[in-house]
Amino acid sequence: MAPGLGPAIRVAGLSHAFGEGEARRKVLQDIALDIPRGQLVILMGASGSGKTTLLTLLGCLRAVQEGSVVVLGRELAGAAEAEMVAARRRLGFIFQAHNLHESLTALQNVQMGLAVHGPLPGAEVAAAHLLGLLGLGDRLHHLPAQLSGGQKQRVAVARALVGNPDIVFADEPTAALDRESGRAVVEMLRRLGHERGTTTLMVTHDNRILELADRILTLEDGRILQDETRAGGAGAKAPRRGWDVS
Repeated sequence: MAPGLGPAIRVAGLSHAFGEGEARRKVLQDIALDIPRGQLVILMGASGSGKTTLLTLLGCLRAVQEGSVVVLGRELAGAAEAEMVAARRRLGFIFQAHNLHESLTALQNVQMGLAVHGPLPGAEVAAAHLLGLLGLGDRLHHLPAQLSGGQKQRVAVARALVGNPDIVFADEPTAALDRESGRAVVEMLRRLGHERGTTTLMVTHDNRILELADRILTLEDGRILQDETRAGGAGAKAPRRGWDVS
C-alpha cells in the first residue's frame, strides 16, 4: 500500500436487518473487510445472500445500522445526510437498470455524471472520449430510445466514470452486454485501478469476467464465506484528477 493511504473501504462488525418484530430478518452478519485502493473486487453469492445490501451500505446509499463502515477515510456509522452526500461525490455507480434520461443524448447523459463531482479539466471532451472507448463514438447524439440495451448500459458505464471517482460500485454491469463488450468494460475498470488507483466493487454472476478480478469475495447467508485474492492484484495509487484524452 502506498505511504499515507489507508484502504479505500474498511468494515468491522457490520450487520444489517430488514423488517420489524417477528418479521425482522438479518441479511448481513458481522462483516469484517478491508479493500485496498486500486483493487477490482468481485462480489458473488446466491440470490438473497446480501450482496446488493452490502453494496448499497458501502456506497453510502443506505444508513449503517450496526458496526463500522469507513469509506475513503470517512466513518459512515451515524453520519448525517449531508456527510453521506459529500461521500457520494467521490463515488461512481453502475446499475443493471441504466436509468438514463430519455430526453438527453448519450453525450448529455454522460455529462450529467459531472454534476456531483464538480468541474474537472477537459471533462466535456472526456465524456466523448469515454463513449468512444466503449464503442459508442458514432452514437454521441443518439437518444436512449435509439440505442440498444447494451448500448444504454455502456452509456451508464461512461456516466459513472467521467467524474473520475475514487471508488466505483457496480451491480451486474455486464448483464446486458455481449462477451466482448462486457470484457471491455471490466478491463477498463481494472486498468483504472492499476493505473489511477480507482477501486471497483462489483456484484456479478458473469463467470466470463472472473479472471480479471484482483479479488473475489463470496457471500452466503449474510457472511463472507470465501475471500480469494488473485496473484498480481493492484496496489494502491495516489488518486489523480482529470482524464488523459490523448
